[in-house]
Amino acid sequence: MSASPQGAPMNVSLETLREKARMLRIHSMRATTAAGSGHPTSCLSAADIVSALFFHAMRYDAKNFDAPSNDRFVLSKGHAAPLLYAALAEAGVISVGRLLTLRQFSSELEGHPTPKIPGVDAATGSLGQGISVAAGLALGAKRLEKSPAHIYVLLGDGEMAEGSVWEAGAFAAHYGLDNLTAIVDTNSLGQSERTMYGHDTDAHRRRFDAQGWNTEIVDGHDMAAVVAALDRARGVSGRPQAILARTEKGHGISFLADKEGWHGKPLSKDELVRAIAELGGAPDPPPVDTRSYARDPELHVPDFPAMSAPEYALGFQIATREAYGKALAKLAGVNPQVVALDADVKNSTFSEYMEKAKPERFFQSYIAEQNMVSVGVGLAARGFTPFLGTFACFLSRAYDQVRMAAISRRSIKVCGSHVGVSIGEDGPSQMGLEDLAMFRAIPGATVLYPCDGVSAEKLTEAAARTPGIVYLRTSRPKAPVIYPATEMFPIPGFKVVRSSAADKAVIFAAGVTLHEALAAHADLASRGIAVRVIDLYCVKPLDAAALSAEVRAARGRVVAVEDHFHEGGLGEAVFAAIATTGERLEAIRHLAVKGVPHSGKPEELLDAFGISARHIADAVSAIL
Repeated sequence: MSASPQGAPMNVSLETLREKARMLRIHSMRATTAAGSGHPTSCLSAADIVSALFFHAMRYDAKNFDAPSNDRFVLSKGHAAPLLYAALAEAGVISVGRLLTLRQFSSELEGHPTPKIPGVDAATGSLGQGISVAAGLALGAKRLEKSPAHIYVLLGDGEMAEGSVWEAGAFAAHYGLDNLTAIVDTNSLGQSERTMYGHDTDAHRRRFDAQGWNTEIVDGHDMAAVVAALDRARGVSGRPQAILARTEKGHGISFLADKEGWHGKPLSKDELVRAIAELGGAPDPPPVDTRSYARDPELHVPDFPAMSAPEYALGFQIATREAYGKALAKLAGVNPQVVALDADVKNSTFSEYMEKAKPERFFQSYIAEQNMVSVGVGLAARGFTPFLGTFACFLSRAYDQVRMAAISRRSIKVCGSHVGVSIGEDGPSQMGLEDLAMFRAIPGATVLYPCDGVSAEKLTEAAARTPGIVYLRTSRPKAPVIYPATEMFPIPGFKVVRSSAADKAVIFAAGVTLHEALAAHADLASRGIAVRVIDLYCVKPLDAAALSAEVRAARGRVVAVEDHFHEGGLGEAVFAAIATTGERLEAIRHLAVKGVPHSGKPEELLDAFGISARHIADAVSAIL
């Protein structure tokens, strides 16, 4: 079944919708029983809602389900994945026989949805994020594309306890996303007990009302009421809509309905027979379909013209955070897919340059980093290249969203500024000292760490050309430009900024500590000690063989220095990479921040925590 994406809702009778809902329940139970795991009762409560969405409200072409003009559906309560798969099967996007491969290693129908499946824009399963992704989809469609697409998101009432839900609620209302409809499946049962508000749909309504949404309460099992509410929502202008549907977990099956202890438990084969009989029976399912319906999950980024060369002269003093902001505005001039979001620190991350240059492609996220990252995922799903900026330390609260972005296989670019003890007087709460470890652990992520204005500009452009998640680490203090405008920064890669045939050790550094390493090099050279200095501007991925060659040339003696905690940062990256090659190390020193830092001047803190030029020179002397 399909409808024109721009056409009217499907002309389907209530009786047909009820029959669709009945089959969605049967498909969901059969699939989870065949799999031996899953969440059938969570599917049963929402089957009427999903039937009304897929076969009445949503406008799409089932033969081209991912077309940008189609309406989109986000299953925020990702554990109800069998229900989504059942709807796709009933809509003709996949076959009914494929449903019986649920959760198998060879199947794209995973336990929670991922974008391997047509119509799925983001991985869900970590609750509370789907509404933010939907807000990103709606923002891109309405404000950037002027598309008629309407975005629907189905939430569970358990996840309404997540703060990120309400970050998204405020964001969607602020931007007037009237092409966004959220439906809350209020079945009152969580995993381990009753949800916070149980069946009190008024409690959720008051919260949505307070944020400026158009809200309505319905009986989620009254098909006529659900259809009418969806029709009214589609007609609302200027505000997102919330439909709070009172439902029953396990609805339709006497021994499951509103019963605790059934979350995440499939029915046995005998129980399945009883349940299907209660629903009026059904023909035997078709044979298992062994065809894969997976779409290509490979990441890609659009091509765009090269930026003009940086205009910074050698020796010019500029902070990499400011060079990033200027580069972002410049990048937006040659790449129309670039958009920027910032968490109310645009005058510190300098994304304000982008806002001034391209205000229509800049969105203030305010102090809501979790929502900002997932909105970025939604924008990326619509083909945009979002750059998300805030202080590096505050990204720790959005780490789950970053993790899910990787599972979603979406290309988002994240800039974390104000890193390390070198930020100075603001103190430890503002110092990003865990960020390299965080992003190095994300599968497929690229981690970049510029040291001057030229490298910051070139790496900002490189981030937009690199598929997947890219993290750009920028610093607060001004630093001199050391690279000419013609310098190139391939990924992976590093720069040998000082070297000689007589080198007795190698110093690996990046960002602020690269300048400290250069000062240490000058000091050591004055004493007749030759060392090479490596700018590890790309912390991940690393060219292990090339790194090992530099270590070998420096007699196997290595000093790694970083404005980051010891664990998980630049030093561990270097030593782990070299270890994979079997290169013999004569001696190593790892200089990094130990313990909880303190307020102070940047130069005081660099010295106090053992990562200044003096300490680097001492470390080299020690290993010689």
